[in-house]
Amino acid sequence: MSPKFELEIKQLNKEIRILKKKLERSEVDRARLEATNRSKEFLLKRVICDLQEYQSILEKKSSDLEQAFNELTKMKDKLVETEKMAALGSLVAGVAHEISTPVGTSVTLASTLMDETRSLMMTVKTGQLKRSTLNNYLDIAKESTNLILNNLNRAGELVQSFKQVAVDQSSLEQRTFSVKHYLEEVAISLSPQFRKDLHTVTIEGNDAIAIHSYPGALAQVVTNLMTNSLIHGYSQQAKGHLRFDVTKYNDQIVIQYRDDGCGIPTQILEKIFEPFFTTAREKGGSGLGLHITYNLVTQKLQGRIAVQSEVGKGTLFTIELPTSVT
Repeated sequence: MSPKFELEIKQLNKEIRILKKKLERSEVDRARLEATNRSKEFLLKRVICDLQEYQSILEKKSSDLEQAFNELTKMKDKLVETEKMAALGSLVAGVAHEISTPVGTSVTLASTLMDETRSLMMTVKTGQLKRSTLNNYLDIAKESTNLILNNLNRAGELVQSFKQVAVDQSSLEQRTFSVKHYLEEVAISLSPQFRKDLHTVTIEGNDAIAIHSYPGALAQVVTNLMTNSLIHGYSQQAKGHLRFDVTKYNDQIVIQYRDDGCGIPTQILEKIFEPFFTTAREKGGSGLGLHITYNLVTQKLQGRIAVQSEVGKGTLFTIELPTSVT
């Protein structure tokens, strides 16, 4: 055998050994990748199962709240038939209107979460799952479930609020809570509506300012004020700024809420708290929102509410509440 041929054989053997090592490393990498994929798939299936179970619970709660909403609507239709029960009918109408917002938001979020889950399951089946895709899905799931729970809990508070207020001499459960933090929670539950309309919400104040009162009633007051700004304060496509300022003077908590909308004409300013008074009847306004707000502040929360407004510059509501209700 010629030296040249032997050299070629040695070179081929060397290349074969190199290829074998590469193949061995490739097999090891492939085994590791398969193990990683199996681990990811197991984790994903467990997450999906947990979310599906959680979604079933949320759907049941949504169904219960929708049933409660229907019952409240039927009760409203009966109560408004008599003048004697007109005030309670107004309350039911207001509560029914307020429940529709968190229930509708919860249904939308649950639907979005379901679509994201289906998309993720399809990605898993095709074997194209990436860590970034999984992390993005988990972020969406976490945010959606938190918002759904906030909205459903708030709707539940409103149902409980109606049950308590509708019965003479009844009251909501009291607790001590941070006013600024609670306003932030209510604003978060309404955030999809305000993001859609390009409005921004600012809440300023000391986190340490606390009150021993009825959080459900305060949530309804805040919701009514913000919704009133959306309906009456801004034209379509207008971008607004809504602001809360929380301060404390002696034994009084002062909440100032202002918008930079179109303002309220002087001739109707003194009428805004009257029942059934509205300038947006064609938009579906019932004229009950601010009337209910006034009753909640002055009766349930044992405080005072005043309004100032200038056409073209906006409206300011000032609410004074005791640090503890009796």
